[in-house]
Amino acid sequence: MVATGDFFRNRYISTDASRQIPGVSPNTVKLSQINAVSPKDDVIQNSGMAFLQGLYPPVGSGASTETLRNGSSVQAPLNGYQLIPIVTIDAGQNSENSPWLQSTTSCSKAVISSNDFYSSADYQNLLKSTKPLYESLAPLVNQTFQPDQLSYKNAFVIWDLLRVALIHNSTSTFQTDGILTDPVMQELLDLANSHEYGLAFNATEPVRGIAGMQLAGQVVSALESIVAGKNATRLNVQFGSYATFLSYFGLADLPAADPNFYGMPDYASSMVWELVTNSTSATPSPSDISVRFSFHNGTSYTGISKLQTYPLFGGEATELPWTDFVSSTHKFAVGNQQQRCEVCGDTTGVCSADALSSSNQGSHSSSFSFSSSSSSSGGMSLAVAGVIGAMVTLGVVLGLQSVIMLVFGIRPTRKAHSTPTGQANIQKVKGFSSQVARSDSV
Repeated sequence: MVATGDFFRNRYISTDASRQIPGVSPNTVKLSQINAVSPKDDVIQNSGMAFLQGLYPPVGSGASTETLRNGSSVQAPLNGYQLIPIVTIDAGQNSENSPWLQSTTSCSKAVISSNDFYSSADYQNLLKSTKPLYESLAPLVNQTFQPDQLSYKNAFVIWDLLRVALIHNSTSTFQTDGILTDPVMQELLDLANSHEYGLAFNATEPVRGIAGMQLAGQVVSALESIVAGKNATRLNVQFGSYATFLSYFGLADLPAADPNFYGMPDYASSMVWELVTNSTSATPSPSDISVRFSFHNGTSYTGISKLQTYPLFGGEATELPWTDFVSSTHKFAVGNQQQRCEVCGDTTGVCSADALSSSNQGSHSSSFSFSSSSSSSGGMSLAVAGVIGAMVTLGVVLGLQSVIMLVFGIRPTRKAHSTPTGQANIQKVKGFSSQVARSDSV
């Protein structure tokens, strides 16, 4: 994750960054310029801290020394280590404001829709046809899974367990006995991809992708504040799960651009939305602003090796006019608590009449919007014209922030399955997740 943070530092932050964000502090972090959010999960929070250290590494002994009034010098510890706070969000089963865990979001209609996946004909066919494959894995996973758990129903957790074992266990502690050939691992990955995509998105039941809907609302909220010049924050970073990625992939019709978007992203993958312009004006009008979406597939360099741009919403252009991006996103985005309650069909808790009334009276503006700095500075006119003028033919990051979301793979929580009928479009796809390189010592 330090390497991923360093990648974005070289893209947005450092003095010689390829697409430096105007006005951003290049070396010593200004906390008003960055907003980092994570669920309350030790692994994800620690990964987020590593990312932020790559984004803003220690400043060194010289820069971290301060001279006091009496003439004495005080040097910061740890070579000028920069502490960047991460806003944490509860990710528990009753966390209604969190889009992080697709399987624990208390959105009633989304839970019902995801459960429809298990009653679909496609799912039932794969459950039956792949049973021999999963049963053949018993010698390798019998300390973790009971015989009746070896099925397509647990496609992801079985594949994930075996993948982690191949990466971290030696041949003496994890003997595959010729069972886990490369074709078998690829088949397990394809099945895991189809299983997780089926749970995260369905074209005929969009509410299944509530996590992606909420993310889309957050993105528009953050970028709108840039276009209006209202926010001092330069960079928003979210740390979440692959389920949110898959939901957004489906809602934004990214599989039309690349079939790999039907599959799970690798760990430490990132989605990025950038505001760009070719205008030389210090305050470009919304008509001169476009949105560029990019995706980077984790730390794996066997597939996508860099941040690549993709067209959104089934189109062909990789840079969408701002107004087109907003109108297309608003077709499925959930931008506030009342919208979420209506989409989910919920009427209790934060969706009760009293709670919504309090929200509408301004006690809290939006459960899903990025936090804003109270600083009055940070309008789009700050130092933008010179930067854009120097790189007018390329287009640069315009606004005072970009939106980054990174994935750290959270295992889904098992749900009690209801019995409503529904259809799922299950496809066995390769996706972005990489295969483990095999060797005599794994």
